Amino acid sequence: MSEYTIGIIGALGAVGEQIRNILEDSSINIKGVRMFERPELEGEPATFAGEEIPCQVATRGNLSECDIATMSAGSTASKKLAPMAVEAGCVIVDNSNQWRMDPQVPLVVPEVNPEDLQWHEGIVANPNCSTIQMVVALKPLHDQYGIERIVVSTYQAVSGSGTDAIKELKSQTESIVNGEEPKHEVYPHQIAFNALPHIDTFQENAYTKEEMKMVHETEKILSKDIEVSPTAVRIPIYRSHAESINIQTEKPIDPDEARELLKGEPAVVVQDNPEENHYPLPIDAEGKDAVFVGRIRRDPTIKNGLNLWVVSDNLRKGAALNTVQIAETMVERKLI
Repeated sequence: MSEYTIGIIGALGAVGEQIRNILEDSSINIKGVRMFERPELEGEPATFAGEEIPCQVATRGNLSECDIATMSAGSTASKKLAPMAVEAGCVIVDNSNQWRMDPQVPLVVPEVNPEDLQWHEGIVANPNCSTIQMVVALKPLHDQYGIERIVVSTYQAVSGSGTDAIKELKSQTESIVNGEEPKHEVYPHQIAFNALPHIDTFQENAYTKEEMKMVHETEKILSKDIEVSPTAVRIPIYRSHAESINIQTEKPIDPDEARELLKGEPAVVVQDNPEENHYPLPIDAEGKDAVFVGRIRRDPTIKNGLNLWVVSDNLRKGAALNTVQIAETMVERKLI
């Protein structure tokens, strides 16, 4: 069995930490691990399998020691480092927005479109967290019934904005409880005890960049013929994104049939018993790998309409787990 040296770029970030943890139990036969961080964190230790490994600054030389590297360091770093890594013979799985819509770069969710890995040229893009959980839940329904239109509203945790956002929510909550005025820096408004219909920057069409990611990424992953109407909302929870999804299909769709179809998907857990108040919750999804689906019900206002409630841990399946699964799939298919 072949052995692989894995690089983790952005090893000390929230997603990098999750990648390190998930890789410890990966099916990849790992020969060694290299940790990479920005210059001010050079030498800081990142733990893997009980060993503390000092972080390096990524160069063409040390990237050439890696067979594959995950990158969770933002678009600016990815634009510079990914081509360098490819030149050095290292395959990159990138978590940023830099390469997602590049026609030469596959955008992959292994349960949905693993075949796209066949045409990679050294870089594979990991989709946006909210897109990942949505397409995992919708892929079997699309295959069976043909989805024509999606209306989705997301309810996204602050961890999607990074560790500073987590700290800000905690700080604001403590201030309000203590009767003090909360301060905000990460978000344009107070996030504690609030909801912000504003994720990323607004575009000329009045949608945000986050919302348009869901439009374009769904077209690239599932089908360019699917229309997507999104609204992305930031809510004051630490982890796991929730989505209210309404679909309209080409063929008649029955809620019971859809429920049974989803129960057959290994990556999906159906939690759908309203009589016992059983439905997906963000606090229950935290730390889990699955995409949880519930509140499956007919939309009586449109032909062939269905509503679903979908929840998943944005740091795991929405980022780190999907990244590792891409790497595992590439190894299994001998694409590295």
